[in-house]
Amino acid sequence: MTERQEELLNEEVVNEETTVEEPSIFTEENTEEKTDNVNSSEEELQKLRAEVDEKENKYLRLHADFENYKRRALLDQQSLMTYRAQSLVTDLLPVLDNFERALQVEATDEQTASLKQGMEMVYRLLVEAVKKEGVEEIPALGEQFDPNVHQAVMQESEDSKPSNEVLQEFQKGYKLKDRVIRPSMVKVNE
Repeated sequence: MTERQEELLNEEVVNEETTVEEPSIFTEENTEEKTDNVNSSEEELQKLRAEVDEKENKYLRLHADFENYKRRALLDQQSLMTYRAQSLVTDLLPVLDNFERALQVEATDEQTASLKQGMEMVYRLLVEAVKKEGVEEIPALGEQFDPNVHQAVMQESEDSKPSNEVLQEFQKGYKLKDRVIRPSMVKVNE
């Protein structure tokens, strides 16, 4: 080899050594940029998770509200079916009272007795019809006064009877299944 060739070869080796560059992925700028990207991705992931949690909570609350609505609607429907006859029965109570008053009149002749017998039959049919719907008379006479089913309109002192006993019933009370439609109007012992 000639000297010139050796010189050229040395120059190439020196050029190769000095021109070696670091790969671009290891530069500080790229590392910071990638760290920023990772941080922003983590922040975005946390935001998305928070949003998903919020939507899930919203869904669960909405589902619970809907289940409560269905339960309330079912209870309302059952109550409506149970007490469907309440307004009709409430309107019929004065009719029952008037029938009872009319039946207390004494029949003096055959024609009046025949009329009274017909009224008794109609009264029995009416009582049976309201009983089929679940209407019951509230027992009062001789019972202990109960403010839930009795309405005291008078008080009297009678030593032979216990305190708070119902002495007289002025107007019958009625219940529809377990609901008081009209309380009994009574006189109570002091």
